Amino acid sequence: MKKISPLTPEDLPAAYQLELIAHPFPWSESVFYSNQGDRYFNLKISDDDQLIGYAICQIVADEATLFNIAINPKFRRQGLAKMLLNEVIAQLSSMPKPIRTLWLEVRASNKAAINLYNVLGFNELTVRKKYYPTKESSHGEDAIIMAYTLML
Repeated sequence: MKKISPLTPEDLPAAYQLELIAHPFPWSESVFYSNQGDRYFNLKISDDDQLIGYAICQIVADEATLFNIAINPKFRRQGLAKMLLNEVIAQLSSMPKPIRTLWLEVRASNKAAINLYNVLGFNELTVRKKYYPTKESSHGEDAIIMAYTLML
């Protein structure tokens, strides 16, 4: 059974191992571990107590930024990223201190993620040219900046 709950310090070793297999350019261990704490709102999704995905968000003032979302490749195409992101949105929307906007950036080539974000109601706002590293080129890949309005 799939369950969404807070990502805890005890989950970090398993979450970091997932980071390594889920992304073509994973975060370093030190960066991954530094994205935890009071300024962060992080959730995990589990299947029978096995961590299969996570979302890492930072909250600053009345905005949140989705820094990282990952689903174990063996569990993709089951709607789990959508389920996890919907829960992130729901919980950010109901926080005592209002969060007005959820921001994210996504590789221009990540069509599946862009489609998911569009379906959920994110808006494409701008492009950061040559933002992401690539294996094929020293020029970098564009990042699309998207935002979801939680409250006006």
